[in-house]
Formats: sequence, structure tokens, C-alpha cells
Amino acid sequence: MNEISVNAYAVRQHGAMEYSDPPVDLDAVRLYRLGRVREELKRRDYAGIVLFDQLNTRYATDVTNMQIWCSHNENRYVFVPAEGPVVVFEYGAKSHLAEGVPTVDEVRPARPWYYFVSGNRYKEQARRWAAEIADLVIQHGGNNRRLAIDRTGSVGIAALMDLGLELFDGFEVMEHAREIKSPGEIVLMRKSIEVCERGLASMREALWPGVTENAVWAKLHETNVALGGEWIETRLLSSGPRTNPWFREASMRHIEKGDMVSFDTDLVGPYGYCADISRTWICGDGKPSDEQRRLYALAVEQIEHNKDLVRTGAGLREIAEKAWPIPDEFVPNRYGCILHGVGLCDEYPDVYHLMDFEDSGYDDVLRTGMTLCVESYIGATGGREGVKLEEQVLVTEDGIEQLSTYPLELDWI
Repeated sequence: MNEISVNAYAVRQHGAMEYSDPPVDLDAVRLYRLGRVREELKRRDYAGIVLFDQLNTRYATDVTNMQIWCSHNENRYVFVPAEGPVVVFEYGAKSHLAEGVPTVDEVRPARPWYYFVSGNRYKEQARRWAAEIADLVIQHGGNNRRLAIDRTGSVGIAALMDLGLELFDGFEVMEHAREIKSPGEIVLMRKSIEVCERGLASMREALWPGVTENAVWAKLHETNVALGGEWIETRLLSSGPRTNPWFREASMRHIEKGDMVSFDTDLVGPYGYCADISRTWICGDGKPSDEQRRLYALAVEQIEHNKDLVRTGAGLREIAEKAWPIPDEFVPNRYGCILHGVGLCDEYPDVYHLMDFEDSGYDDVLRTGMTLCVESYIGATGGREGVKLEEQVLVTEDGIEQLSTYPLELDWI
């Protein structure tokens, strides 16, 4: 290695050491989360819940196994009873993955029945799977046959119902369980945000004319993984004319001097917590144009106005009614929500713009301990560029505590 390479390696190693030890008692966080799930089950008089969604299994047990792969191959699942032992049905029956974790009482081999692994025997395998689940419900639920399930195929649902189980939506249970964060969870989320923002610094250093969008985006991945993070849910980075409209993913486009570069991190960092932050920069050492300044100023105005609406007890409809009024030229390209919950990933609630509320909105209130992301996208219809900003906040009794700290480009305005 040359001297520069050695120094860079030393910095990465030192950074990794900072994240080698958990900053809180992980078992306390784990037991809090499992307790939240059981509270929601008891509130609805459910005997238990079956979880296939890998973020839900993570929340309930904190045991993971090939999370992305198992998100589209139903090879592991968890049974959580309202009362009784938690059972992880693990891919390959790898019980060592749950060793020492207080939220897991038993590990059994998973019985997958989707077509890839079962072929034309999938109905038979689904019946065997359902029989094992039904046995657990009967064993721990007594006469209660009310079971929640977050997701699985229609054949499995039918097999459970054939055995006399009454099924309910597991996502309702889990979204409400996950919405209130413990103090320990907030510490872990801060750690994820810290890693994310170190990744943003690496991205900023790499942002020079001629670099590709993918090369800049790779810096975020590299930093996240090196410092104990896990994955990134999207690839939302675009530059210049690709920033308007929003939702183009990173490409091999070479970023030009003076281009706006907008991105949304959607980063799952250390301990599985999400850092969902958006920023917009200018490539190179030049000054933004008047139009770029205008767009940016409006995005900052939208973010700041809507952050001020966030407080304990604020109604979702009330927020929609009082939200920053979007100028007509930006309405067609508006972001899909005003704000949304965040935890292990984007979570409940989702607060829609007033113009969308009748079709998509719902009533509820914000609660102390929720963590939220306040969103802005400003890109005119037919315009060349767009600005994406997003801040992550904690709902407190007195308003918000902002968790994201990476600075905005306030000198532009």
C-alpha cells in the first residue's frame, strides 16, 4: 500500500472500532419490542401472530438470517403467542443464530411450501405447515383461534382457515407495536444516523465533475457496511435533468459541473435501524444558479413549516390541513406524503397531502416516542431539476427533537 492508502485504511479501521460495542443494553431493547408485540395481540384478543416479513421478525426477536434473500423466499418465519414461548422457524434449522437472545424460546426447522422449493407438492406442504401453526395456536391459545399473520401465499391462508383458525391482519398489529420507540431504540437510531452521515461526508468528497452517480452512491454503501450497517432499501440518487421528476435511481450518468445532485438515503444501519435522510448538493466548486437557489429555498421552507406541525396529539388530518401550501407549478410532481414514521424501515403513520387525503388519508394522532421523517420534493412541471430534502425527528411532549444533523445548504438562501 502507498502512504495514502495506509492512512485511509487506518481511518476506516479506527471508525469501525467506534461501532464495535453496542451503545445500549440490546437485551432490554429486544424485550421491550417483544413486549410491544404482545401488548397489541392482547389488545385485539389474538392468540398469536405469524411473521414472515423479515423486518417484523427482526423487531420481535432481533434474530436475522439472510434478510434480503428471505424477504422474497419464505424460508423463515416466527410464531409469537400472546402468552407462551416464541418459536423461530429457521432456514436450515440453524439454532445457533438465536443463541443467547432472550426473545427466542425455541428454534424449529422451517417448512417452506412456495413453488420454488416444493414444486407441484406445494399444496401438500402448505397443509403440513398450517397443521404445525394450528397446533401452536391450540397449545398456547386455549380456545382462542384468532391468529394474526403479516404475509404469506393464498394457499397457506386457505390451509389455516380449513383448520378452523380465524385470521387477521398482522401488519396492523406490527405497525402499531413498532410506532413507539424506547429510549434504547432512540440511541440505536442515532447510531445509524451517525453512520449514515459519515457516509454522506464520503459521498460529498467523491462528488466532482465526471464521477458517475453510481460511484457517488457506492460511498454510502461502503461506509455503512464498514461501520456495521446492513443494507440500503433503495438507490435514489440522481443528477442534473434526472432529478426532475423524482424517483429515478442511480445510474452510470457522469455528473457535470453545476448539476444538482439529489438523493434519499433509505439506509438500514447498525442494529437494523433506518436513517432516512435526503439532501441536494451542487457538483463542483461553483455557485448555484438563481433557479437552483429558488427551488432549494422553497424546499427548505416546506420542511421547516411542516416540522413545526409535529407535536404530541397532532391529528394526521390536522397536519394535512395546516401543511405548507404547495405552489401550483410543483403540485403535479409533489412528494407522496408530508411525513411518515420510521424505525427499522419506513413505518406507520403516513400523512398525506390534503389534496390526497380523501382518497388515501386516515385519522390518527401523533404520539410521544414516535420517530418520523418530514419530506420535501420541489420540482416544477417541465423543469430541469428538482430538490429533495428530508429530516428525521423524534416526537416529544414539547414538539420535536431533530435526529438528523447533516447541514442544509443554508448559505444558498
